[in-house]
Amino acid sequence: MLLWINGPFGGGKTQTAYEIQRRLPGSVVCDPEHAGFGLRRMLPPELRGDFQDLASWRQGVVEVLDLALATHEGVVIVPMTVTDSGYFDETVGRLRELGHDVHHFTLLAQRETVLERLRERGLGHLLQYVAGKNPGPRRESWAVQQLDHCLDRLSEPEFAEHLWTDHSTVPKTADRIAVLAGLTLRPNNEGALRTRLRQARVGIRHIRFD
Repeated sequence: MLLWINGPFGGGKTQTAYEIQRRLPGSVVCDPEHAGFGLRRMLPPELRGDFQDLASWRQGVVEVLDLALATHEGVVIVPMTVTDSGYFDETVGRLRELGHDVHHFTLLAQRETVLERLRERGLGHLLQYVAGKNPGPRRESWAVQQLDHCLDRLSEPEFAEHLWTDHSTVPKTADRIAVLAGLTLRPNNEGALRTRLRQARVGIRHIRFD
């Protein structure tokens, strides 16, 4: 089984993916961003755009996930934003065509909620950068600028199943996904402080600077 967790940057995809992996024995997280940024770094700086526009990325993601699903006994979890209908068909749709059990979920929240989560993650300077007040990391500012587009596109029926997370914690969102996918997670016995520290580590490990 594959769990594809979609949503805007700041929507909780990666945190939710690792929460499920933590509480679901045998599961693994396979992040297509690793392949995307690897391909991007291969190009001269002036040619580095959105790596999803590269057919090699879309084809490679399908090939790697097909291999993982065919050989790994546990659940494969993929946190990845995809808003283009064609690219969605070439990745999620193609994996379904290959016969894999793919459950797709889109995490949504109000714009203000997503921006507040970004501030809580220590990325408040991004908002100032977008407003032109001070410099900030290029990719992160681009992600904030794309927020409205992501929310509009991902709200469309083709990107169901939609999960609104404004009033949900990461563990609760993980629980909802598990129920909808027919999975049973280990109980979440972690305290609030330990949860925040662990989530901070996950966030730090996934900061991108290119």
